[in-house]
Amino acid sequence: MSFRLAALLIALLTGPAMADDRAILNEAFDAAIATFEAARPALVETEMGVHVAAYRDALTLQQFQSGHWGGRVTLDPDIRDTSDGSCSRFAAFVRIPPENGVVRLVFCPQFFSDGADGLRELTVLHEMVHVVAGPDECQAMAFAARVEQAATGTFTPVDAYWQASGCEGSGFRLPE
Repeated sequence: MSFRLAALLIALLTGPAMADDRAILNEAFDAAIATFEAARPALVETEMGVHVAAYRDALTLQQFQSGHWGGRVTLDPDIRDTSDGSCSRFAAFVRIPPENGVVRLVFCPQFFSDGADGLRELTVLHEMVHVVAGPDECQAMAFAARVEQAATGTFTPVDAYWQASGCEGSGFRLPE
């Protein structure tokens, strides 16, 4: 009997928080989609090694036909409630390559922190590059910046992360 009571209490205590996180995640995806759609007319078919149609499908439909991974891939967003493992270092990360046609995109507690609204959209834009095109951090930063700039005329400064990732020597560039 006490196990059932404890399980019920946990469900009641975590249920609304998880619902709040899902709402925040949906808002971040909606903002990322709006920014991407505003940028799309200025993007070419393959932008910085990212197939734009596959990226759009992954972002909007959460499934896409992948030339990079080969075959149909489905996105599995996963909200974590603890900051352990990779969540101790990141707000979000992608588990790649796909397993059985599924790429898991993990959202950590930091993603849902108060005051992180502006970074949530950028995080979604960035992580979706990994979902579609692989693990290259420089590629993900450059593509997300390109999308932001094409949509708004400016992009979020990522200079420190760019330098820390050694992107100066990569084949990718941030917009000017």
